[in-house]
Amino acid sequence: MKPSPSLARRSKTLSSSLGLGEKLFASSEERQFVADIESGLAIVEEQLAEQVRFTDAIADVTTRYLLDAGGKRVRPVLTLLTAQLGEGSNADVITAAQAIEITHLASLYHDDVMDEAEMRRGVPSAQTVWGNSVAILTGDLLFARASKLISSLGERALSIQAATFERLCLGQLHETIGPQDDEDPIEHYLQVLADKTGSLIALAGVVGVIFSEAPEEYREPVELFGERVGVAFQLIDDVIDLSSAVEQTGKTAGTDLRAGVPTLPLLYLRNRAETEPDAAALLDRLERDIGASTDDVIHPDFAAAVAELRHHQVTADTLAEANRWADRAVEALEPLPDGPVKKALTRFAKAIVERSG
Repeated sequence: MKPSPSLARRSKTLSSSLGLGEKLFASSEERQFVADIESGLAIVEEQLAEQVRFTDAIADVTTRYLLDAGGKRVRPVLTLLTAQLGEGSNADVITAAQAIEITHLASLYHDDVMDEAEMRRGVPSAQTVWGNSVAILTGDLLFARASKLISSLGERALSIQAATFERLCLGQLHETIGPQDDEDPIEHYLQVLADKTGSLIALAGVVGVIFSEAPEEYREPVELFGERVGVAFQLIDDVIDLSSAVEQTGKTAGTDLRAGVPTLPLLYLRNRAETEPDAAALLDRLERDIGASTDDVIHPDFAAAVAELRHHQVTADTLAEANRWADRAVEALEPLPDGPVKKALTRFAKAIVERSG
């Protein structure tokens, strides 16, 4: 099936944003490789719009809301990339890519309720528009639709999707409860990221290997790569949360901090506050002024404290940690054969940590 010109253009933009449109893919074989990814992504995009449709008028509006708002489609791109280790983007690979993206989409509805987020992808979050109950039920509908899709691929697909869904829920639970007395807060946080974000990105890579009939020995390297890239991805989001470029991020600077979501810059700051008076003063301002902000008005003192945190060494340390996870992701690819796939996955990891919004 040939995608529409507009979707083909969007798929090219999406693949380029992840480093696949650069001059390093210069040979005719590599250009064809990138074209195949973009073609597959356009088909995924077109069919996603159909897969989230519901005959119920209300559900049809709410389930399409965040899909229509856009997104980077990191997970489908990864599925299509790893499928090139086998037969490429066959029908099962396309179905799996859609199921993974719909699972991710469903999680966003739930995350925004948990985090009391006001914005998502540059638009008001679903619970801001319809309330918490509708947003939660919309997420449930999308999880059901993703499960229906993945079940069409057989018992193995359903089993690995269920295991990942379990990790997603445990990650959210552990984030909500917080570290126990005998846990290091930073190690706890990194495990939450591996469960909440890394597990689904890892699954995206794994289903590409499985349903393209790629050699089974490629599964573990791809799975490790996906989980580590997922952690790097979320650490970069922690930095982006501090950005003042609302038009790029779709969120007000410090949104996660205001919602009480732990981020690595804040955890690093808490560690420094134990011995550094300046860090302790900044931490006190952040925690005090969060309460002075409301849903509609960001207190000027809080905004100034967020700006100071953005330029603090702890944010540079977070960027360095994100790069370490990206480097470890690339190291996991060592068993894969040299060629366009390995080169693209390496560039994929670098693009994840280079993004700014």
